[in-house]
Parts: sequence; C-alpha cells; structure tokens
Amino acid sequence: MSFITFILDYGAPPLLILSPVLSYADQIMSIHRTKTSAGFSLDIPLIMLVASIFKIFFWFGSYYSAPLLIQAISMVGVQVILLKVALDNRPSSGVEHTPFIGQGSESGFVRPYGFWQWKSARPYWMFLTYFTLTLLVIHTILTPISRSSAYIELLGFSGLGVEAFLPIPQIISNQRSRSCEGFRPSVLISWLLGDAMKMGFFFFSGGTIPLAFRICGVFQCLCDVYLGFQFYTFADWRSWTTNDLPSLDRWGMKTSDMQMS
Repeated sequence: MSFITFILDYGAPPLLILSPVLSYADQIMSIHRTKTSAGFSLDIPLIMLVASIFKIFFWFGSYYSAPLLIQAISMVGVQVILLKVALDNRPSSGVEHTPFIGQGSESGFVRPYGFWQWKSARPYWMFLTYFTLTLLVIHTILTPISRSSAYIELLGFSGLGVEAFLPIPQIISNQRSRSCEGFRPSVLISWLLGDAMKMGFFFFSGGTIPLAFRICGVFQCLCDVYLGFQFYTFADWRSWTTNDLPSLDRWGMKTSDMQMS
C-alpha cells in the first residue's frame, strides 16, 4: 500500500495539473486552424469556468490539496482561451449548445434573456466578470458569510456538482436513442482510467481531500461506468469498426475536434 500511496502522491498530482491543457489544447488548436467553432458547444466553457471558479474560492475555506487548486486555476486559464477562440470563430448559423440535448426551444425550455446565447462576445465576459466579483465581494467584505461552514460547503458542492453532472446529458441521449453510435471504446477507457486515477488520489493519497471531492468524484465515476454499460448494451458489434464511425465525446462531439479527459 505504501508504494501505491507513493505513486498517487507524486505521480497523480502532475497529471491532475496538466489535465486541462492535455484535454483542451487540441480543441483550441483545431478551432484556430479551421477558423470555425461549428459543432462546439459554448456551454462547455461556461460549465467548466463556473465549476473551477467555485473550486478556487472553495479553497480559501477548505485549504484542500494544492494540486487540485492548481488544476482549477489552470482550467480557468485554458477555458478562457477556449471561449475566446470559440467566440472569435463562431459560424454564421450561431452558437451550439449540445450538452443540453432535448432542452432547446423545441421542448418548451427557453433560457431567460437568452443566457449564454448572445450574439455579441461582450456579455459573455461581463457575466464571468460579475460572477467572479460577486464571489470576491462575499469573500472579502461579507466575511460572516464567507467564513461560515455552510457557505464553504455550498461552494464546494456547487463547483464539484456542476462538473460531476456533465455526463448526464450524454447518458440521457444514449438512453433515448437506444444507441451509442460513434462512441468509441478508446474514449470510454480514457475516462475510466482518469476516474481511477482521481479515485485513488481522492481516497488514498496523503493530501487533504474534502468530502465534496470524494462524493462528486464517485458520482461522476458511476456515470462513466454506466456509459460503459450503455456502450456494451447498445453498440452494434457486428457492424462496428473503428474506421466506420466518428468518435464522439460525452457531449456528442467528434473527438477529432475535441479530446476530453
């Protein structure tokens, strides 16, 4: 067990810190190279930025393991670049919102004030600025709130919960269509290996890991395992080949355009 703990303490942190860059660098380069963000959902930077900003402020009340804080900071930097590149290269048809399959206007759901569907780039940056400033004001001025254990736990579960629920739209889509067309096992394996690394780090490393990380991490791991069950159940093994089908990530996007951790 001591050898495994050593590996988790010294091997997992660098991978956790580099995972945002490794996961999204190819997507950024692809959009920049092709000069179009067609098929890319702007909801992805929204979700990851909100989750990571929550986790950064959560650290000031929880002081969890430093590699997890550095990962959140690096994720913010990477997602800001990704959002900028995606906004600068939007197709004339407008933005995509593929993570929320079946929740568009055709299902009766309309986002208030067209939230995160704006035509101009400025409102996106204004929202992120106001969101961050609001948390900063609470942290620095409204100290009775920011120092309360309830508020600290709310920050942690909000940030980690948003991130943990990301597989849900893909699971719902697969279940409704009774198909995992384009879902390559190599992608699923990479997710499960990432989950295994995180679970090992969360439960067996010597760092300080809050309960929120463990609960939300287990939930996301279970979601990915269920995605694997869906693939096993719905995949057409007779006609499936790695060359015949495009590879899709958990938001229904081609992995040639986006590689997710």
